[in-house]
Amino acid sequence: MARTRRATGRRSLLRGAAAGAVGAAALAAGVAAAPAANAARAPRPRTRPGRWAFVPPGNISIQLYTMRDALGGSPGYDATLRTIADLGYPKVEQAGYYDRTAAELRAFHDELGIRTTSAHDGIAPDEAALEKKLENAVTLGQRFSVVPYLISEKADDWKRWAEQMNNEAAEARCHGLRYGYHNHAHEFTIDLGNGLTPWQILTNELDPWLVHLEIDIYWAVTGGIESGDGVEDPEGFAIDVIRSAPQRVLQYHVKDRDPDTGDMADLGTGMIDFARVFRAHQVLEYIVENDTPDVTPEQTAEIGYAYLRSFSFPS
Repeated sequence: MARTRRATGRRSLLRGAAAGAVGAAALAAGVAAAPAANAARAPRPRTRPGRWAFVPPGNISIQLYTMRDALGGSPGYDATLRTIADLGYPKVEQAGYYDRTAAELRAFHDELGIRTTSAHDGIAPDEAALEKKLENAVTLGQRFSVVPYLISEKADDWKRWAEQMNNEAAEARCHGLRYGYHNHAHEFTIDLGNGLTPWQILTNELDPWLVHLEIDIYWAVTGGIESGDGVEDPEGFAIDVIRSAPQRVLQYHVKDRDPDTGDMADLGTGMIDFARVFRAHQVLEYIVENDTPDVTPEQTAEIGYAYLRSFSFPS
């Protein structure tokens, strides 16, 4: 992977996104009202006496990729989902079907009282696969369908993917779904030529009326550190990413970062100042994730839920 450390600062890194935001504002000026399906905004934080805010319990979720070893091995899918329900999670973000149909998953999750409000699912290879993906999302009761990962060192690939996502997002809206993109670090670190990054292409090309962003805070912080543009203020870099994009940020992936190794860490055990990020922008879903659980997937899930459930920050 070609990476460069640019000393131009995050204003330069994000200038393409900022230009896109200006274009979106100009577009909005000529539109009487956004379509109802796309009119949602992130909620204001709930406040406690003394002007402290907290994460609404109903907005806490977990990305099931975190639990993949337990889901696909021991103790297995049923027992693991029961554990998640017992911990108090009201919703999950699906990552794979584990040899079940969408209808079977929906029935089991309904039995547990868990809602599958989001899922990671890649760009469909053809129209039939897209229709199946969207039908499954509706069956599961999803609100969001999110593309989890794309990578290339060619600008044309990113432009093509943005066009494909715009087309899929239009179809998703017809099914009552919101369509999103989930970032990693490489969107900020790959130099496609003359300092152009994948993030600049995506935020310029993705239709802000159709596509939202699921910002992975760990990867945004890591992207800032690895690019050199967020070394001194990684949370500030992540906030700039959120604020400069013309697309709405409706979901967070919340995982911490070990200050010494840079590895993922369970929530509350690392360096990321989540209070600062949450204060800057609130979302509809705060999704616990750790690709490499510190001890066991079950412990990561427990620590993550307890952290967000008790989390408060100055509003």
